Amino acid sequence: MAAPGLGFVTWDDERPSGGNTYDRELVAALRATGMDVAVQALPGTWPVPSPEDMPALTQALDAHQTSLVDGIVASAAPRQIADAVAAGRRVVALVHMAAADEIGLDPAERDRREETERHALQAASAVVATSRTAADDLAARHGLTDVQVARPGVRPAPAAAGSGHDDAPRLLAVGSLTPTKDQATFLHALGRLRDLTWTAHLVGSPDVDPDYAARLRALVDESGLDERAELTGALIGEALETEWAAADLLVLTSRSETFGLVVTEALSRGVPAVVTAGTGAVEALGRAGPDRRSGPAGANLPGCVVPARDVVALAAVLRRWLTDPTLRTALRREALDRRERLPGWDTTAAMITEVLGVG
Repeated sequence: MAAPGLGFVTWDDERPSGGNTYDRELVAALRATGMDVAVQALPGTWPVPSPEDMPALTQALDAHQTSLVDGIVASAAPRQIADAVAAGRRVVALVHMAAADEIGLDPAERDRREETERHALQAASAVVATSRTAADDLAARHGLTDVQVARPGVRPAPAAAGSGHDDAPRLLAVGSLTPTKDQATFLHALGRLRDLTWTAHLVGSPDVDPDYAARLRALVDESGLDERAELTGALIGEALETEWAAADLLVLTSRSETFGLVVTEALSRGVPAVVTAGTGAVEALGRAGPDRRSGPAGANLPGCVVPARDVVALAAVLRRWLTDPTLRTALRREALDRRERLPGWDTTAAMITEVLGVG
């Protein structure tokens, strides 16, 4: 007989990522409400599993009457989800990013992932996305009629002190070194700013796409940035907090981003951000178009929005920020103001609980 409480099915992947952070914080927030949550971290090669990976998923879905399944697993398992729902189980898919949105997939693989995810999400009892941007996209691409939204919360954090060098501000990028995160655009833009004084730290694992990480290291050397731009590797805990504490501006150049948890993590520390248009990171910053003055309810955004993959536009925005102390002060003030109004993970947990229909 299936157990009561909630089964949370995810991938056994310990690399730092926004999705892993969301899952970890959500589980903690659900447990804080008194909910019994059993986490099942599946081994395997998700989101492209082998046949040997599937029995563990079937067992996990059979173990609980209600299961929340991370999208990286759910998108690859339409038959297993359909079978569980047909057996009377409630299976809710939690989608952090559409399976076909990973940059660099060949067309055949992209189409395969798109089709498999469509069948999986249509078979699920309910679908939850981590932003309104992502929910609207999933509904349109997969013909879904009621995708729910549970935006990420944030943990309270101390306001960043910043670099302490007004004449040499610290720029920070946080994310795995992949074509999707597109750190190359950031580095190319920095190459146009060598006449100015700044430092930049790019925090992120090189292991997801080692070839791309190697190209980034070569770009740093070829652009003459080796003394000012540092690829730190993946950082967690105190080491990552040290980077946040010294940051003056977050730069997120993702070509695809469901929400951009790193943006609200920056805002929780009073650090403004530059994000790319057409991604969920704009929603994280506070819904606006390319003109940063069009923030929510007429307020200014705590940062700027630039077109994706546009080196010239990004360099121009960074140049203005680096050379205009008034702008830096204004964006810092707006980020500190937003810091006071960010929702916690308890809000996210309440949204998920409503969709799950369990207590």
